[in-house]
Amino acid sequence: MTKQKLVLIGNGMAGIRTIEEILKMNPDGFDITVFGTEPYPNYNRIQLSKVLQGDTTLKDITLNEWSWYEDNNIRLYPGESVSRIDKEKQIVYTDKGKVQPYDKLIIATGSNPFMLPLPGADKEGVIAFRNIKDTETIVEYAKKHKKAAVIGGGLLGLEAARGLLNLGMEVDVIHIQDYLMERQLDRKAGKLLQKELEKQGMNFLLEKSTTEILGRKHVTGLQFKDGSRIKADLVVMAVGIKPNVSLALEAGIPISRGILVNDHLETEVPNIYAVGECAEHRGMVYGLVAPLYQQGQALAQHLCGVAGEGYKGSVLSTQLKVSGVDVFSTGKINEDENTKVSILHDDLRGVYQKILFEEEKMVGAVLFGNTKDGNKLLNFIKKGISVQEYVEATQNPEVEVNSIAELPDEEMICGCNGVTKGAIVEAIQTQGLTTVDQVKGCTNASRSCGGCKSLVSELLQCTLGDSYDANQKEAICACTTLSRDEVVHEIKEKGLTHIREVMNVLGWTTDGCSKCRPALNYYLGMIDPLRYEDEKEARYVNERMHANIQKDGTYSVVPRMYGGVTTSEELRKIANVADKYKVGTIKVTGGQRIDLLGVKKEDLPKIWEELDMPSGSAYAKGLRTVKTCVGENYCRFGTQDSIGLGIQLEKKFEGLNTPHKVKMAVSACPRNCAESGIKDVGIVGVEGAWEMHVGGNGGTHLREADLLFKFKSGEDLVEMIGAFLQYYRETANYLERTSAWVDRLGLDHIKEVLSEKSKVMELNSRIEEALSIVQDPWKEAIENKTLLRDLYQTVKIPTETK
Repeated sequence: MTKQKLVLIGNGMAGIRTIEEILKMNPDGFDITVFGTEPYPNYNRIQLSKVLQGDTTLKDITLNEWSWYEDNNIRLYPGESVSRIDKEKQIVYTDKGKVQPYDKLIIATGSNPFMLPLPGADKEGVIAFRNIKDTETIVEYAKKHKKAAVIGGGLLGLEAARGLLNLGMEVDVIHIQDYLMERQLDRKAGKLLQKELEKQGMNFLLEKSTTEILGRKHVTGLQFKDGSRIKADLVVMAVGIKPNVSLALEAGIPISRGILVNDHLETEVPNIYAVGECAEHRGMVYGLVAPLYQQGQALAQHLCGVAGEGYKGSVLSTQLKVSGVDVFSTGKINEDENTKVSILHDDLRGVYQKILFEEEKMVGAVLFGNTKDGNKLLNFIKKGISVQEYVEATQNPEVEVNSIAELPDEEMICGCNGVTKGAIVEAIQTQGLTTVDQVKGCTNASRSCGGCKSLVSELLQCTLGDSYDANQKEAICACTTLSRDEVVHEIKEKGLTHIREVMNVLGWTTDGCSKCRPALNYYLGMIDPLRYEDEKEARYVNERMHANIQKDGTYSVVPRMYGGVTTSEELRKIANVADKYKVGTIKVTGGQRIDLLGVKKEDLPKIWEELDMPSGSAYAKGLRTVKTCVGENYCRFGTQDSIGLGIQLEKKFEGLNTPHKVKMAVSACPRNCAESGIKDVGIVGVEGAWEMHVGGNGGTHLREADLLFKFKSGEDLVEMIGAFLQYYRETANYLERTSAWVDRLGLDHIKEVLSEKSKVMELNSRIEEALSIVQDPWKEAIENKTLLRDLYQTVKIPTETK
């Protein structure tokens, strides 16, 4: 049987997904040729923002390697564009002189970034953010320039802004509306998002209309309609996309906003199809992954002669992390006089939920901060559940409104990577998968944002039944299938002593990543502190530099002040150093110390040498500071010597490595002036005794500390603090704060363990062993000033931040 000649114009996500579906249904039915404008294999464009932010690499976002094309006998012409279609002769012509006949032609040319036609838009330094080349250009600009402006406060603009911050640039986001992401979020959620992103360092200029891009040859700033101006070395336009229909238009293929297609993705020209962002179906042009993949499946069925109803359109939903903040929306997002609304807003936890109903049916939802129910709500909307059904499901979780078992196989579970329910179930059944991590490795479901993990777990439960363990382990990273407990057990059992040895013996699939290397370094040191030699190259950049890198590429230096107490001599040192090295800002921190901001990298060794003070370890995964009030010696309300105890604790546990940063506070009375109630370890003086509170967190995930024990003896208190910290060191996951650890283990369990005197003694013995070999890295380095200067000159600064 002669194969039909199938030509695909466009090597992007929608077109290649169509080819993948065709290969599943009829692997020998077509002679396939693909033309791609970019010189790369098929990659996940959605994940470009993570590449820009430094969270992943180009290799990680590649969906189909070069070998995939070869294995499936696909002729790929990368870096070659189709310049003309002859629809009568059924031939395409390329910009490199290639002439390729076709029996079936798929146009998957995607979309182009919309560039505002502003005066000065052609200047150097004005760029879109759409492909790998754009990403690479932005990274290169960030090495030479420090002031960026992003025009557009939608999803793409915010992701670009986050990446620019990670690259050390100062970022202004300009948006014409009065709140962010107005297409996906309502005003309340948009304002909550703005508040969170401002904490990350983004500056927003809302209700601003850009009229001109300033500068001669290179951009120097922006001019706004209201007459104001800002400076900018780099301008990223992220104001939207428009379907790339020029090729179809020149060929006489009917278009509107996009290339017009029917339910089988057929254009009005025989044997020519369109799929993805360039296609317009029933008046809609889609830019999200899930609809594009659904189109690809429908087109593949049609081309392979497989019976199907075709593509009927999609209920749009957006579930993603915007710079680390979870948001979700689907259907209708803004209410009117015909809408009933259910709203939950918890300001303390940063959670917002709005459910919308019309004519007694659920029609939309907006979630912020906690989006785990997003896919469930999407399915509720598709099914059209009533107000009464939703209320019953909310009040009684056992009421099953829409079981995942009822979803059709073509239902998209992982929108980021286009993985359907059917694909996951088939992989579970044929590959013997039993865990979410295995499903991720086999199908890519939950590989990107992770928002669909709960649905993957439900599918495992539904498919495997009673044999499924819902409390399954979670691997420490994608380089291994081993959990934290398994890694620690194997290190102890096999006597492993180096990071490389752990990876080799335990079957790591890579050379390690920025997630597992620091974790292994910590676990090895925690298990055998006397023998293990810390591998400093595995630590984060802030720890290696003994200072916090800031968004402008300078550093923050924080000398230690035990218990927040200092002397005039120390203050003179700090003032002299600040003057000599032209420190940009001197700030008193929340931890009662002085922060020197704006320090140049090359000045760090000399500053530490001249300060001759211990590092405050403001960068450390360890004890940061012990905050104190003035105590009984000065305060008329004080019942205890808070300063004395605070200094004792800070000196005792200084330099201790822990899974995450640890903050302490000592307050001399229940008025809690040192904020002991929101610290990892908070001590409160009461009449004749000390209260020990644990697991507090004053950060994004606010948590009040729990009362652990009460002590009359300061000696017993210090001993318990040591036991608590060591138990945390030995049982917490790396980068797990005490707040999350206490919630996971349970306060009652921790109390039970630490109520045994013998256990407390054992834990203290091990923490004393760890403390016995702790040396503040800056002291050792300063003894050899040349070594320290060499360290700062040669270390490479990645985009890690504190």
